[in-house]
Amino acid sequence: MHLRRRSLILAGTAAAALVALGAVPGARAPRAQERRHDPLDLDAFDAARVRPVPMRLYLPRAASAARPAPLVVFSHGIGGSRAGYGWLGTHWADEGFASLHLQHVGSDRSLWAAGSPFALVERLQAAARADEAIARVGDLRFALDTVLAGPLAERLDADRVVAAGHSYGANTTLLAAGARVERDGRPVDLSEPRIRAAIAISAPPFYGAPSPRPILEPVRLPSLHVTATDDVIRIPGYWSGAEDRVALFDAVGGERKVLAVFAGGSHSMFTDRAAPGGLELNARVKAATRELTTAFLRGVLHGDDGGALREWPHRHAAILARFVAPA
Repeated sequence: MHLRRRSLILAGTAAAALVALGAVPGARAPRAQERRHDPLDLDAFDAARVRPVPMRLYLPRAASAARPAPLVVFSHGIGGSRAGYGWLGTHWADEGFASLHLQHVGSDRSLWAAGSPFALVERLQAAARADEAIARVGDLRFALDTVLAGPLAERLDADRVVAAGHSYGANTTLLAAGARVERDGRPVDLSEPRIRAAIAISAPPFYGAPSPRPILEPVRLPSLHVTATDDVIRIPGYWSGAEDRVALFDAVGGERKVLAVFAGGSHSMFTDRAAPGGLELNARVKAATRELTTAFLRGVLHGDDGGALREWPHRHAAILARFVAPA
């Protein structure tokens, strides 16, 4: 594994495909107040799968062997990269959580530049195939193996790990959290036992199944689901409404699950781009999502009493369409 330090770059955000729609290339540059961390880029290679797994780690400055940081491992949408979702990575690191952002080479930003632009939809659909979905969970598992046995291991708490992701990355997260899909007529269990909770932002349906319940009922870990009433996926030949995100939340079998539905917005509002959903709403949703995810993480990893989570919908009622949480 090779480590190098570089400045934060926000680029190559998530994109559309059968299981994900995110941003097109051209994300905004980070504002000055966002440059709080100099993240580590880790270039690792999984020899067993002959697959590179680039990563970017946002590490709290206070993390040490005496005070290891809980770890969030984040998965991007199709067409994204490890450089995306810095608005979450920097915030979580500020709040004391290490944030490891993966790059899935079979469904990353290289899809934008590979081959003819007229074949883009075909490339995106190919990247959503079952083999790549399974490989993404393998990337997550390999990334955990790598960082938890590497030179930074003593600064990370291996007993407090949460998976998170946006769009296709939310599917990756749910698979690692216990969702079971069928392959060759048999259920495939891809669950990662080190994960204690899941954060699924704008999760699309799992395709090829008539109902999400058999797939998601096995997910019993605490989970947070974030979406919006206009969280709609639109690409040629494919459409998925915001109700699909809610249906996945309903299908999850665990009792400790939370749903936040913002009013308005868009699917790519949760990428680094500032425009989707409107400049004002975009900024407010990002701020509210930072606060919500932090309250959730503190609850599942620190054992907080849930006061911040109970108060959250009242603080953001003006932009919230629906909120569901355990009594």
